[in-house]
Amino acid sequence: MRRTQRHGRHRAAVRTTSAAVAAALVVVGTVAAAPSRPAAPVRHTSADAGPERAAAGPSFRLADIQMKDGVVLKANVFSPAPGSPGADAHGRYPVIVQPASWGQNDLEYVLQGKQLAVAGYVVVTYTVRGFWLSGGEVDVAGPKDVADISTVIDWTVARTPADPQRIGMTGLSLGGGLTLLGAAADPRIKAVAAMSGWGDLVDSLYSGETRHLQAVAALTAVQTPTGRQSAEFRRMLANLFADRDTPDVIRWARTRSPGAYVDRINANGTAVFLAGAWGDSIFNPSQITAFYQKLAGPKRIEMRPGDHATQEVSGLLGLDNATWASALRWFDEHLRGSGTSRPPVELEVRPTGAHESYPSWQAVSSRTERLRLGRADAFGTGPLGGGATVGTGWRTSVVGGLNSGADGGITELSGLLDQFIKLPPVVAVPLLPRWAAAVWQSKPYAATQHIRGVVRLHTTVTSSAPQGTVIGHLYDVNALGVGKLISHAPQSWTGRTPGRAFPLDISLFATAYDLPAGHRLALVLDTQDPLYGGRTPLGSKVSFGSPNDDPSEVALPLR
Repeated sequence: MRRTQRHGRHRAAVRTTSAAVAAALVVVGTVAAAPSRPAAPVRHTSADAGPERAAAGPSFRLADIQMKDGVVLKANVFSPAPGSPGADAHGRYPVIVQPASWGQNDLEYVLQGKQLAVAGYVVVTYTVRGFWLSGGEVDVAGPKDVADISTVIDWTVARTPADPQRIGMTGLSLGGGLTLLGAAADPRIKAVAAMSGWGDLVDSLYSGETRHLQAVAALTAVQTPTGRQSAEFRRMLANLFADRDTPDVIRWARTRSPGAYVDRINANGTAVFLAGAWGDSIFNPSQITAFYQKLAGPKRIEMRPGDHATQEVSGLLGLDNATWASALRWFDEHLRGSGTSRPPVELEVRPTGAHESYPSWQAVSSRTERLRLGRADAFGTGPLGGGATVGTGWRTSVVGGLNSGADGGITELSGLLDQFIKLPPVVAVPLLPRWAAAVWQSKPYAATQHIRGVVRLHTTVTSSAPQGTVIGHLYDVNALGVGKLISHAPQSWTGRTPGRAFPLDISLFATAYDLPAGHRLALVLDTQDPLYGGRTPLGSKVSFGSPNDDPSEVALPLR
């Protein structure tokens, strides 16, 4: 493990103000240099959509690309200037295909497309079907979207100086998910860079058997003015919000999950680069780290503080950006055979900003400490707990359906604040109402605790209702009792016998966090969070307790 400290087309519609960018960040992390409402730009109607615009450096043109079902997608094409390095003996260049992110259009990658063309790549960026001026209806990375990828590649190989043996894909958010699905569907794709994408859409929408309603609402708000819903998508949204026909929603989401086709990606030997954020409130970090571990070919993952797509947005504005720079190095290595390999795993640690490199995800944590939960407000005895003596047969009860004040934050905003000012969701732990939240705390730690990976909780629950939801929160608590959220996750259940105890396991979202010496850990369990569609009836009783043969404990992964 290496650890170091961080230092430090041509349409009027392209012009985006900083205020518009900030507003888009708050709504959803698919920020792009795009107008806030569809414009009506002048476009050519032929397949080639007009001549290339002569200019110093790369050439640029607009394109209309017809899909096999007749739908036309709007696209931009960048080609390297003649004589640019990277061409083969026939004058062909490696190509990068870029599908736009959710709610955005082909203008999103204009500045990145130009930079990639300067670096010697043919670049084709396109608006995904159903959005803006592209035809069709929103398919949400379904079979039509995936088939479109291959058609765009066919068109690119036929109508640009693209080398058919050196094809790559990159994208952000929806574009990132499509990039991974394309790697599974089309063996011509040799390398991909998926930014703020997903490996498991089921886990993104429904982790812990709990609906991620605030995230879905944010995505819907972005899609409504920019895209046209298909009947299938409309039905799935209605089912999600109404909490009905869950198996149908899961089936729909699974067909759109790259993890369901990881064997094809591995068989194709595609080189996969993944970039994500610890606070991603749309596609949680655990699902992308789990997907990474299933990959068998060349792979790399970078995880940083932030929320959905907030790490990459400065690159869309043409500014220096670590994630986009890493993606270019990845393509240089796997499409051009240049550059040097780097360790497969790179983590930026919260809140210090330190960078760590590892040879594998398994190496991220080297040991696990187990903290027994005894009476409320203290961890049990153990190497790190230092709390009161472990009780047996104890039980702590809360009133269900109440928001205790401990929650996962606000979609897009909380992770953004953590990224830029190191301010995740905060609570005053001593003031949390004990009728709505069960709280356990450790004694202050004498040394820094390097938490790496997935924190897991096991406990026993007794509920007065057959269904419910528990949200687990882990806090870094300073001497004043102010707790900063390290990680959290929901877990729901249905069909339980009221009054009968049952085991409950909660896996918090993956993180890399350094708990400073002198600080405490606090575990908070409650039953309601604005981020999620919980199932705990208001006024029900939920108890946490450990029979003698099934102790409650927190498994803490440490470096």
